[in-house]
Amino acid sequence: MMSKGAPAPAPDDSSSTPGVYRHIAVFTEVLTRIKSEYVEEPDMKNVTLGAMNGLLESIDPYASYLNAEQYKEYLKNYDSYRGDLGLVLAKKYGYITVVDAVPGSPAAKAGLTTGDMIETIKGVATRDMPLAYASLLLRGQPGSTVEISVLQRRPDPHKLTLERAAIQYPAVEAKIVQDGLGYIRPDTLVNGKVKEVAGDIEDLQKKGAKKLVLDLRSCAVGAPEEGVALANLFMKSGEITYLQGQKFPRQQFDAKPNDAVTQAPLVVITNRGTASGCEVAAAALQDSGRADVVGEHTFGDASVRRAVTMDDGSAIILSVAKYYSPAGKSIQDDGVTPKTLVAEPEVASDMDDESDVPPAPETPKKPGDDPLLKKAVEMAAGK
Repeated sequence: MMSKGAPAPAPDDSSSTPGVYRHIAVFTEVLTRIKSEYVEEPDMKNVTLGAMNGLLESIDPYASYLNAEQYKEYLKNYDSYRGDLGLVLAKKYGYITVVDAVPGSPAAKAGLTTGDMIETIKGVATRDMPLAYASLLLRGQPGSTVEISVLQRRPDPHKLTLERAAIQYPAVEAKIVQDGLGYIRPDTLVNGKVKEVAGDIEDLQKKGAKKLVLDLRSCAVGAPEEGVALANLFMKSGEITYLQGQKFPRQQFDAKPNDAVTQAPLVVITNRGTASGCEVAAAALQDSGRADVVGEHTFGDASVRRAVTMDDGSAIILSVAKYYSPAGKSIQDDGVTPKTLVAEPEVASDMDDESDVPPAPETPKKPGDDPLLKKAVEMAAGK
């Protein structure tokens, strides 16, 4: 309660029309001062482009501003390029940042992983580069190459020349890890993978699995709606997620009883490379009490994105609605925090090796060598 005689706080009109115009006036004055008083005559086109991308990044790490020429190239070429590096990207600290690399892709084979920063693409700095345009530059015909420099646990950028390829998505891994306990790991949630997971669950149960571990680590490819379908495999009822935006009416997604394939006790594993559809599923399963979630805080990426065109032919690509957990948290803003936090050990990559000798093939891990899986198995066994 406000004390008697205390002055009332000034109303926050920053979102009102007069407040917005005041911010624009300050922005215009800053540009004017830069032009007139900076140590040398700046390239104002680059200054304003950087300012716009910085503005978008401050509210949406997946947003982009494309000028008319860039947007025209984006529309013309993006879907025609069949070769890619297999990277899922976001914007962080002004740079293009790796969310994850598709297993088996050129990027994964080169050792790129969550949190790495791409400093240049084709010799062009990614600082203030539109995210959508960076994705376009990385794509091309299969067999063609692209040079990038990466900041990854080294003080200096490391240059790589990678060959683009048609990305092949690995099959879902499913096995019995101990008596009565089944393990399922989808590396992506591209179209068709949820159906594959459903079939694997049924096969594991026929083999005697009475409890399940769902491993969603480093699974960042796949639309949020695929996460709805994944969660529904384990839920007969209840809210899975809802979608809402400023001009996007709330749309709620509830579990459909006929789509559920198991009610077996469940433990879910996540890490910092878990994103998009897998985050939707993890949030729903944890908030509903259907599963225990163990591992690391997830990346944060679940929204509907659209291109909004400008009068001059440019466009901004930004989130117009976000997916929320049943508890009401924005998955894109907050990610998913497991109730049982266990850090995943850092894995040295090929890029940490200064020699030109190709790395030896990786030895498959045993469950006991994987602390997150070990913890998940212990939790599932105690259910």
